[in-house]
Amino acid sequence: MKNFSPDGPEHGLFELSLRSPAMEPVFSRHAAAVARPAPFGVNGNTASGRGVVRGGFYRRFAKRGFDLLLLAFGLPLALPIIGFCALALWIEGGSPFYTQKRIGRGGKQFSIVKLRSMVRDADAVLEDYLARDPHMRREWDTLQKLKSDPRVTRVGRLLRATSIDELPQLFNVLSGDMSIVGPRPMMPEQAALYGNARAYEALRPGITGLWQISTRNNSHFSYRNEVDAAYERALTFRADLSILIRTVGVVLRGTGC
Repeated sequence: MKNFSPDGPEHGLFELSLRSPAMEPVFSRHAAAVARPAPFGVNGNTASGRGVVRGGFYRRFAKRGFDLLLLAFGLPLALPIIGFCALALWIEGGSPFYTQKRIGRGGKQFSIVKLRSMVRDADAVLEDYLARDPHMRREWDTLQKLKSDPRVTRVGRLLRATSIDELPQLFNVLSGDMSIVGPRPMMPEQAALYGNARAYEALRPGITGLWQISTRNNSHFSYRNEVDAAYERALTFRADLSILIRTVGVVLRGTGC
């Protein structure tokens, strides 16, 4: 079998979402590595220090610098968009922003900032819907999201389709809790469904990432474990740049959720 390459045409990093028969050995290898209680450090080294770190300098130093560089160019452009959307949400009714706990690097919890895309008291409304609809309950238990979420407002639906609701997370990147590219931020109550979080906790969660540009609306929640492990093992500047480019396509197609 060929060595895993994040950018190779045969089984590149972005083909993991296809889950084709040819990719099963790669998936199996990464899934086994996540499940195996091997003494890995946050940088991918073994306890003996003989492990090979892919993109070691980038992940330790340059990745944070890349985040700050993107913020320097992107934040001035994002602020007017955030302000306009906040005004639209305020007119629609209610506070335009909300915060929610997420698990960050090293297992530390932080508060993520997003533009509100749902009705007020969304968690209570969700429980009411799930209690009355067994099919919706099964979908939520499997995916940890709903393809047709009745809590989403009209403005919120547009924000989600374009992923504009994620823009305030740039402030989380600025504070160092998140990265531009990384694993999708996970809620504390989802940790049991996720499984072994070694690869996830080795990195800062990202505004975008491999899972976000692949099967984000259709894959089981536990599948994120395999995707995050593959991303962590293949992390390089080239991989992050490719994800950013593909994120533009996701936003333009309006397939966000």
